[in-house]
Amino acid sequence: MKHSQKRDEWAFSRGKFLIESHTADTMATAHWHDHIELNLLLDGQMTYLFNGRQEQVQAGRLVLFWAAIPHQTIAVSANAPLVCIYIPLVDFLALSIDKDARQAIMQGRFLTGRSGVTSDAEALPQWEVEWRLGSAARQRLVSDEVKVRIRRLILDYFEVEKSPAYAPAAPLTSHAVRHVELLTDLINSRYSDPISVPDIAKLAGIHASTANKAFGDVLGISVNEYLTRYRLARAMQRLSDTEDPVLQIAFDCGFGSSSRFYDVFKERTGTTPRHFRESMISNNPSALR
Repeated sequence: MKHSQKRDEWAFSRGKFLIESHTADTMATAHWHDHIELNLLLDGQMTYLFNGRQEQVQAGRLVLFWAAIPHQTIAVSANAPLVCIYIPLVDFLALSIDKDARQAIMQGRFLTGRSGVTSDAEALPQWEVEWRLGSAARQRLVSDEVKVRIRRLILDYFEVEKSPAYAPAAPLTSHAVRHVELLTDLINSRYSDPISVPDIAKLAGIHASTANKAFGDVLGISVNEYLTRYRLARAMQRLSDTEDPVLQIAFDCGFGSSSRFYDVFKERTGTTPRHFRESMISNNPSALR
């Protein structure tokens, strides 16, 4: 069954924790949603296009990424079973993990776990069944177990890496993807500046219409939409990780004014920056470390 047919759209669209399994298939276009996504392919291999780059994953290797960054599967083995776990961003930000590691993930790191971890191939299908059929108490237990597994995955990954600096995979060869790679790198480094799409395109040495066409072809969104999503993600990270004033975060993340920041934040999350921070503290007093 295809992903779009299988998934609980009500829970998914409302930012709820969710586990589902399906036969992996290619996606016609990139998509995005406000979760941290954890995937395990049980057989075969698949290739993601994530943030304008190819990421090839073999069966048995757990992967984790921030799904608000546009992504799609562009190649997959036939009849390859896949388990997907969707963790609300608020729950992820509340996890007790290294702040540099969290920042790297929010900036677009695509994490891959170690190969040959047989416990994952046993645990994730079991979690999917217990989440789908179990009691509320069983579902809470599954959620807790998933969060512990995420913490271990992140700890293992960054202990090997030694540094959270992003090391991109080999890019695709098309002009559009090269444009997207350059533009996303510029946005990731200049998001805090009062910069517009024409400014970004000029820095990349291309016309603004060419930039938007490349983003539309590769990621399915405009340059401005990506910029807004990236700024919002960094702001949510700062609200979770620091005690910096909301006004300072608004300016540091490129929103230009507190009113603009509040409007965008409320529209995209359904709450205010201050209430978001308060919920983070109440849910996990150690979140601000």
